[in-house]
Amino acid sequence: MQYRTTILENGVRIATREMAEMKSVSVGIWIAVGGRHEPEELCGISHFLEHLLFKGTTKRSGKDITEEVEGLGGFVNAFTTEDHTCIYAKAASQHLPTLANVLSDMYVNSLFAEQEIERERDVIREEILMYKDQPGQFSQELLTEAMWPRHALGRPLTGSLETVSRIQRAQLLKFVAENYNGLSTVVTVAGRCTHEEVVRHFRNKLKKLPRGRAPVFQRWNEVKRDQRVLVVKDETEQTHLALGYHAMSRTDDRRHAMKLLSVILGENMSSRLFQQLRERYAFCYSVHSGTLVLEDSGLVSICVGLEPQKLRSALRAIHRELDKLCKKPPTRKELYQAQEYTIGQNELGLESTTNQIMWMGESMIAYDKVVDPEKVQAKFKEVTADQIQQVANLCFAPQRMGLGVVGPVESSKVERWIGDIGF
Repeated sequence: MQYRTTILENGVRIATREMAEMKSVSVGIWIAVGGRHEPEELCGISHFLEHLLFKGTTKRSGKDITEEVEGLGGFVNAFTTEDHTCIYAKAASQHLPTLANVLSDMYVNSLFAEQEIERERDVIREEILMYKDQPGQFSQELLTEAMWPRHALGRPLTGSLETVSRIQRAQLLKFVAENYNGLSTVVTVAGRCTHEEVVRHFRNKLKKLPRGRAPVFQRWNEVKRDQRVLVVKDETEQTHLALGYHAMSRTDDRRHAMKLLSVILGENMSSRLFQQLRERYAFCYSVHSGTLVLEDSGLVSICVGLEPQKLRSALRAIHRELDKLCKKPPTRKELYQAQEYTIGQNELGLESTTNQIMWMGESMIAYDKVVDPEKVQAKFKEVTADQIQQVANLCFAPQRMGLGVVGPVESSKVERWIGDIGF
């Protein structure tokens, strides 16, 4: 796959993937600032700004922004993560100039009007309350708090009701002035386009951005965790648990073995956890595992929702599968299937222009270059079964574990079960 990059005079990085066979084009503007860059009193400010980018510029109202893209049969959206914020859009390839105009205008010329701030403040409060009413989501927030206590990584990306209520316009403008600059900005475009036309479209539109400096964050250093288990008792029909272990960062070569470990555990219907918890014991409808890799930390997680009376048995079954991977490497067949699944999912995903801009943006933010997917796939091919077992033994140590639980269950009971089972 051919990726091309250009760095503008003010430090803005532009990456493209020409896909002449496609009829669409996807465009993303990335800002290398997210939840982990926020001081505690401004928790949620990156996400707040993500919302406000849609609320009007010097040239367009909020309605104009969405109509101009959706009126072409396209879509525009955004998201915030631990270390970046992204606004992106997709439409037929002939509408690339419009997408570039709209997204650049949102990024450079947003008004952050006082009445829009107050209106969106209420919207975000509702979003926070909505997540509290989704026990699966809430249990994952508890897990991050248990894994990274007293640190930005352990706080919710949406912020809390208290912090969102306190953030003022002056603080929003100051955060933008400090972080929305050339060195923190990446543009990614994929589809039926050329690199030269993409650079031409964005050079003038983003030249107003000062060069600035790259955002900084507090690195994670392992601290003593007062509580490994966080339980919120709630009279839900199901109990939801999110189990996690500290794992490899994005700079650790063992992250490829960690990914395959997660696939073998619970990333598809063939996985060990799915076959045991759902197919054999009928404990649940859905169980899945996943990984998160950050600059200085990582996470392997397992999430499941089930009837409260099945929680203890499910925890035992999960622990059994973790213990098996620590004591014995996966079979040759399991390793091969995990490698092929991971590579295949990557290849299928990159057939999409939107997934291509995600690949480029995340690569540029993390590594300051577009990582060649074929080289990553080759890394997965090199992983051995013994390496997966080694990663399992490193990750699944009791001191690395955290657990978030939401449901009609007592915290003391869960703590006792965790101790009895051996987590």
